[in-house]
Amino acid sequence: MTSADALPRLARHALPALGAHLLSPQWREPRIGIVHLGIGNFHRAHQALYTEEAMLAAGGDWGICGVTLQGDLGKRDTLMAQQGLYSVVERGPHGANVTVVRALREVLAMPHDHAALFARLADPLVRIVSLTVTEKGYCRDPKTGEVALDDAAVAHDLAHRLAPRTVPGILVAALRERRDSAGNAGTAHGKPFTVLSCDNLAHNGAALRQVVCSFARQLDPSLADWIAAEVAFPSTMVDRIVPATTGAERATAAAALGYRDAAPVPCEPFRQWVIEDRFPGGRPAWDAVGAQLVGDVTPFELAKLRMLNGTHSTLAYLSMLGGFGTIDAAIADPAMRNLIHAMMTHEIAPTLIVPASFDLLAYRDALLERYANPALKHRCAQIAMDGSQKIPPRLLGTIAARIEAGQPFTRLALAVAAWMMFLRGHADDGTRYEISDPLGDRLTALAASARGEPQALLAALLSVREVFPAHLAAQPRFTTALHDALHLLHENGARGATAASQ
Repeated sequence: MTSADALPRLARHALPALGAHLLSPQWREPRIGIVHLGIGNFHRAHQALYTEEAMLAAGGDWGICGVTLQGDLGKRDTLMAQQGLYSVVERGPHGANVTVVRALREVLAMPHDHAALFARLADPLVRIVSLTVTEKGYCRDPKTGEVALDDAAVAHDLAHRLAPRTVPGILVAALRERRDSAGNAGTAHGKPFTVLSCDNLAHNGAALRQVVCSFARQLDPSLADWIAAEVAFPSTMVDRIVPATTGAERATAAAALGYRDAAPVPCEPFRQWVIEDRFPGGRPAWDAVGAQLVGDVTPFELAKLRMLNGTHSTLAYLSMLGGFGTIDAAIADPAMRNLIHAMMTHEIAPTLIVPASFDLLAYRDALLERYANPALKHRCAQIAMDGSQKIPPRLLGTIAARIEAGQPFTRLALAVAAWMMFLRGHADDGTRYEISDPLGDRLTALAASARGEPQALLAALLSVREVFPAHLAAQPRFTTALHDALHLLHENGARGATAASQ
């Protein structure tokens, strides 16, 4: 037994003794006004923290019911054993700051808590349903933007509309109940909740709206029309580096609090949240605590998607090949830092149109500083997951903009080529790693069929239409740049290719 195991469990009765680790000792337990689908580390270090601060600043019943969609009873039971409390361990170059968060009031696990979830979604006090479920959680056909009808889980939900498992299925079932509740006592009286996507997906609100409406149309066209007319789907841009929890966070939290926290969340000091201000049913005072409420999120989300997410993926795939385990270790390599600096300066920033107040070069420098944070240890393997979902918005959109402008994109091509080489399942020194991707079996089979030959690898992977649209896969400038980058990686390895591509 470790010293932390011997400590009492974190719980609400301990709050009076934890004043130094609370945002404020003043606290009124709020009723639940937000249901959040996808209660992972990112939400708990980002939106939940903003929401607690907003309630402290301006009041309101915006307590959070968090929902795990993967049947994760362990997460539910761990957090509920702590009465929803957990700590955020903010790690910067000068040490760690530990804050206990109180905004999470309930945790449910689907499908086990189906009845409890739908009772909560029908509660008129719930005015926002937010989500962080990653791109694959949207069950979205990448070609059309509609719900993916060939998805087995979607097919299940269409056949069992009262027992949905997917995000679109759950939202449509709950919104149907809201619509049909008009005039019933104790219900939301036909008023919908606002659906707030907080995922790294371009135009995430509009994308989610299209998926939900297309799913609803399969069941009831009138319901789809009602959702399209009555339900707000504001877009957002979220930013904070939040790695996976390790034993180090548990030890840090225990040492600071004197209580055992089984669910701490590590994160960097930086955070940003830009929100389209469209909330017919009201919202927390997020703007009072640093969030930016705007009329159009697009310039901010595109800058983040291309500058941060694009270079994050670049670092991840080159690092998996070259043997760097974490982002800070990768960016400490001078050749890697120079590559990322040049990519942002010369290839990404020129594709962006941002408000005059947004200094892209200052943003570049802040990103490089964040990547170099030695305390965070953000694992490259974590960022490398789900590449088939991430490559198109993070890198291919920027490449398309460069092609349209008649400008070179050698560094961006190297990033895509590194992902292709990554799919072989081994680093340049032969070290093997797992491929975690919704298309993993298919992609790794295609990569294996190429037998290490760059041209064969290029031809095989360019055929995957979920990643590479036909018009781009047939674009000579694109295929030539990828061909050259793959040969550079094949002949020199990731480290040599990085040094040669600055």
